[in-house]
Amino acid sequence: MGERLSREGKRMAGSGRLAGLVLLALGPALAAAYAGAGHVAVRAAVRAQLAGPGWQGGGVDESGLTSLGVDTWRLTWWTATVVGLAAVAYLVFGVLLQRERRGRTLILVVSGVLIVPYALGFGVALFNPVVLLANLYESPDFLAGLPAWQPYTAWLLLAGGLAQAVGMVLAAAQGKRAAAAADVAPVNERS
Repeated sequence: MGERLSREGKRMAGSGRLAGLVLLALGPALAAAYAGAGHVAVRAAVRAQLAGPGWQGGGVDESGLTSLGVDTWRLTWWTATVVGLAAVAYLVFGVLLQRERRGRTLILVVSGVLIVPYALGFGVALFNPVVLLANLYESPDFLAGLPAWQPYTAWLLLAGGLAQAVGMVLAAAQGKRAAAAADVAPVNERS
């Protein structure tokens, strides 16, 4: 009976570890999805800007983006990059937390500091810099060409952050269980 419970406990612990890793991996994946969705939205807006009655000609770079398109894409890309790097760091920290070794406190402290760039990236995305720049450039054709879903892409970053927060909790719990099991094993061997 005890052996069966032990196998069941190991199976459950293994599924928790996998769930934690999947949740941790969602952060970088959703940051990349934010960048991809932003690129698609900027491309659609640039097409509308070029076809619109307000277009008076001007600079279009080799990638087919106008100066407004380049600026909005760069801001979207930098936002996704900052959040993506923080998300990758959380993924690495989550994997390190699953081990039973020392240094867990430092990892938790540094991961607490990493919330700042994550939150700033979400804040920038939430203020929708694409729309702000289009208004600054006074380009109604660009604004009209933005897909209706574009303002909601910021929530991808929040979803990634929340998934990683849950993944970090699962990873920390897994590491704590592994450390407790490592402490119990030598005691059982002495008996």
